[in-house]
Amino acid sequence: MSRLKFSFLLFLILFGASESTAGEDKEANEEFTEALLLRPLPDRKVLAHFHFQSSAPPTQTYGRHHYIFPKSIYQLVHKFHIREMELSFTQGRWNYERWGGFDPISSSNAKPPGVELWADFDVPQNQVDDSWKNLTHALSGLFCASINFLEHSTSYSATQWSFQSSSSGKLRYGTLPREAVCTENLTPWLKLLPCRDKAGLSSLMDRPSIYRGYYHSQRLHLKSDEFDTSKISSSGIVLEQTLTVVLQPNTFSGKKLQPSWSLSSLFGRKVTGKCSLSNSSNVYVQFQQNLVSEKNESREKSEAQKNEILIHEGSHNNPLFALSHPPKRVIKEVENFQKEGSILYEYSVEDFDEYGPFELGLRWKVPVVWSCQQAPLHASRFLLGSGNERGAIAISMKSTRSNDIEIAGYDVEKECSLRVGIFQVVPWYVKVYYHTLEVFLDGESQSTMDNIEKIHVSPSEDKVSPGVMEIVLRLPCSVKTAALTLEFDKGFLHIDEYPPDANQGFDIPSAVVHFADFVANMTFEDNLSKEIPILSKLQGKTPVRSYTEVLLVPLTTPDFSMPYNVITMTCTIFALYFGSLLNALRRRRGEEERLLKGKEKGSLRLLLSRLSAKLRGKPWEPPPKPSSSSSKKSSVNYKLVAKVVLVAGIAIVWQFYYQ
Repeated sequence: MSRLKFSFLLFLILFGASESTAGEDKEANEEFTEALLLRPLPDRKVLAHFHFQSSAPPTQTYGRHHYIFPKSIYQLVHKFHIREMELSFTQGRWNYERWGGFDPISSSNAKPPGVELWADFDVPQNQVDDSWKNLTHALSGLFCASINFLEHSTSYSATQWSFQSSSSGKLRYGTLPREAVCTENLTPWLKLLPCRDKAGLSSLMDRPSIYRGYYHSQRLHLKSDEFDTSKISSSGIVLEQTLTVVLQPNTFSGKKLQPSWSLSSLFGRKVTGKCSLSNSSNVYVQFQQNLVSEKNESREKSEAQKNEILIHEGSHNNPLFALSHPPKRVIKEVENFQKEGSILYEYSVEDFDEYGPFELGLRWKVPVVWSCQQAPLHASRFLLGSGNERGAIAISMKSTRSNDIEIAGYDVEKECSLRVGIFQVVPWYVKVYYHTLEVFLDGESQSTMDNIEKIHVSPSEDKVSPGVMEIVLRLPCSVKTAALTLEFDKGFLHIDEYPPDANQGFDIPSAVVHFADFVANMTFEDNLSKEIPILSKLQGKTPVRSYTEVLLVPLTTPDFSMPYNVITMTCTIFALYFGSLLNALRRRRGEEERLLKGKEKGSLRLLLSRLSAKLRGKPWEPPPKPSSSSSKKSSVNYKLVAKVVLVAGIAIVWQFYYQ
């Protein structure tokens, strides 16, 4: 017996050791990093960009169980065979003119209002739509949102080349412009983090501080290559969660001086250390190198002062601003012909705890001005025409550069061109006539064949699919303004298809404008920056993409109060009819007898009989009483017939009048 016990104990020890070794191996291959990037904006606001990245090793090598990676996301990927997916919840609109549109953050995190979802599946072509519908229901329950409204074929579309992963033809795209964003969407998003909002940089996400901002966008992007059989080695699943917020500091620093701020003034909290499961936890403060003082000085002195931030980059203090903590290191961006570089100050929160929290502050010393890098063209969209019958959609693009443009790398003798792609989805009840497409350059109408490189149009089908237009324009680099117009007719909906607030109007989702010849990326001098996910993401070649406004189209709506009025009037007539009929049929006899006795006591006939008997000298004899049953029957029958005839006549007149 003792020998058996010893063998069993030895087996448990060996099994536990193997499990612990396997667990350590799995945990070593799972990574989680967190980072926060803070950037002052020219319009006295502050951009806060939270970046969280979780990675899971390949399933075939390390199995299905994970310690850090969220299980719900892993199940979504394997159940619906998702190759790549992006989901965003946005409140507000990104200001491209003041906050920039050429950097990686604005190109990848500036999203349209409401909900935007696109997914690329690794399933047969005939199963893509079914996978999309099931995915929308799963995400709707996971994030407490109305994403399931995207399941109908009229709410989503297929793209050809507007997104990176759309070449396979298995990508689906859908938006909900009117979806409200609240804490019910942020809480499930935070639950995907290993430490949630209890520790690490995510503890700064105070709900009132986050939602009082001018712009708020939470984004979830995942990429998986586990179903790609062409690759020899798989990298597993990479989940990227970002939260981009534009906040207004509460501190007052005068009219000209930029407001000073700190983490506690922006978020109402301090960082009490990193998440215990994160590999790295850093805070970055980014400054543009084109900071210029507003002091009235000579031009030469202003140009020298413009580069003061570069001279004092080794210190946390310089003539323009002061930081409360010295940085761990300074990362400088390499300048190129398209834009001036920037500087990143890196701080690590690993050495801080709840007894000594991390509190970073910025104080401006002199008034400064600068501008964010703009996209080549600033796009906006609006409606033309009036009335509820027809109209037109116009997309206007205005150059953000000077007139003497010459892009580096192009031969001066050859013609310089700018490629602009537009992706637009229009609901089926807005019937667009794509043959009416017109292109205007600098206010003059141009031939569409000369300026359109390629175009893909999918006309809408009533109550089946929306209208989709993908177009790539080739514009001259010297263009100042460009515009596209499309005419449309407004359709009619069934009364059951109108939303509760139909008189407010119907939304046309934002159009996507992308520039094929430009990429938004940052190149740093430090080679170690590629090991940090947020810096590696900033160095990646992100397509320059922007979104236009959401259009509000008024459609012809019926009088929704008319059915209510008809129902109330009809119910009133029926109530009067049946009420009077039942009252006449169900009246009791005792009430009629009391009424007859009261009438007999005061009748004129009784007085005349007494008077005649007294004049004749004879005793008065009361007249014989009529039978109560016969008199009652006659009176009841008379009243009943009169009421029935009256109510029937009213009902006949009413029916005849409304027919």
